Amino acid sequence: MLAVALVTTFVVAIVNWWTRVYPHPVIETITKPAVTVLVMWVAVAVDGPRDATVLALVALVFCLIGDIALLDAVDKFVVGLGAFLVGHLWFVAMFVALGLDRPLWGIPAAVLLVAHAVLAGRRIVAGAARQQPALRAPVSAYLFVIVGMAVVAAMTGRWWAVVGAAAFVISDTVLGWRAFVADRRWMSLTVMITYHVALVGLALSLQ
Repeated sequence: MLAVALVTTFVVAIVNWWTRVYPHPVIETITKPAVTVLVMWVAVAVDGPRDATVLALVALVFCLIGDIALLDAVDKFVVGLGAFLVGHLWFVAMFVALGLDRPLWGIPAAVLLVAHAVLAGRRIVAGAARQQPALRAPVSAYLFVIVGMAVVAAMTGRWWAVVGAAAFVISDTVLGWRAFVADRRWMSLTVMITYHVALVGLALSLQ
């Protein structure tokens, strides 16, 4: 069942990526949340620890809320930001439930992620504040939480958790840069590919 769930997720994801190259609002509106729902199927199909699976599903529900809020047809950035922030907290709870068996892995992860936050995250926060001063606090809070999530992911010692969290950081960095610093043609597609890799990686970390 896991293989079927992964293939189905991949196929729908590819359709969604296509809409980033050849815009199609209707197909994007359908496929973007559909991929997240399919990742829930992947998480269940993995058949991992029950408590961690439940926490993963709750986190993915918040990601789904964020997906919908950030659709062009909805365009509720702060709602989407808040939903993903809460989702990351549930992912942290999932990692704790899985066990932080490699706590020392958190040290290099923290060094890299803090450096990333200083170099890239600070510019994104500054850009958000220039566009709308009220965004400084929520964007800063989100930066803090996603860095913390990625550090805790490393502490599990599970490679899929590391891959998923790293892909989430990359996706959100590109998204934030595109929104608040500078937009490039390749960024829209990159955001979605890395986001879907992130979700699938975090689901597979339940193994």
